Amino acid sequence: MSTSWHDKLLGGFRRTSDRLVGNLAGLGGARLDEDTLDTVEEALIASDLGPATAAKVRGRLAEGTFERNMEELGIRLVVAEEVEKVLAQVARPIGIDAFPRPQVILVIGVNGSGKTTTIAKLAHLFLEQDYAVMLAAGDTFRAAAIGQLKTWAERIGVPIVTGPEGGDAAGIVWDAVKQATAIGTDVLIVDTAGRLQNKRELMDELAKIRRVLGRLNPAAPHDVLLVLDATTGQNALSQIEVFKEVAGVTGLVMTKLDGTARGGVLVAAAERYGLPIHAIGVGEQMDDLRPFDAHEVSRIIAGVDAGKRR
Repeated sequence: MSTSWHDKLLGGFRRTSDRLVGNLAGLGGARLDEDTLDTVEEALIASDLGPATAAKVRGRLAEGTFERNMEELGIRLVVAEEVEKVLAQVARPIGIDAFPRPQVILVIGVNGSGKTTTIAKLAHLFLEQDYAVMLAAGDTFRAAAIGQLKTWAERIGVPIVTGPEGGDAAGIVWDAVKQATAIGTDVLIVDTAGRLQNKRELMDELAKIRRVLGRLNPAAPHDVLLVLDATTGQNALSQIEVFKEVAGVTGLVMTKLDGTARGGVLVAAAERYGLPIHAIGVGEQMDDLRPFDAHEVSRIIAGVDAGKRR
């Protein structure tokens, strides 16, 4: 029997949810005085939700509209409501609306973040929506990246444009756009180099890709997606900071929410940067990357989901 998406979300956010519930344990029935409110705020920060969201929850609890001896479930419900407000602002699937086609999506992220696999899963998601998809292997820095993307393209049955290791990424993108336009492709997903050791080199390469795209289609790239590995926790936030500067990120995809991940960073990223979070990945299967529902995810994080026994 296949596991439902909801059950995968429960598993993916389990570490965050269990940690938050554990950190709030024992507060049920406690008087909501300053010491208790401090404890709640610290528990939320320790669960990677970020200081801004923690402060908002504290503020809600301190308003005096709640009973002064609030049960633990009541506190978690307030957490769920505040988290939902944050996530609802950023939970936004990618719309394929570029005209003329193709819609060009640059995918960036550090090596090891799951970038190449995420590209394949995104392609699969678009194929399910009846869009024609093409891939471009623009990470020419690593032969392994080119080979891996070719394998995925064959597996899911989409065309791919590649070049030699160390080749000109902008040239590959140029060829890909020309081919995608000629055959009526809806979506062109471009892999890019993930090295940050030399930010200037990466910035120059991305700038060159943008110039090439601009000559073919002034609106391209239509999306610049940053793939983040949820298991890195707060380090994911520093990656957003760097890639925003280097690449002009327009949206995020959070991967590796596999039960060991520090999924609360999803909330912290939404709160701090306000960038659209287009999809989240909760496993290794091809359909384990999906847009998410802010209400569902917030309740799972706060441990008040009906499917979770406490």
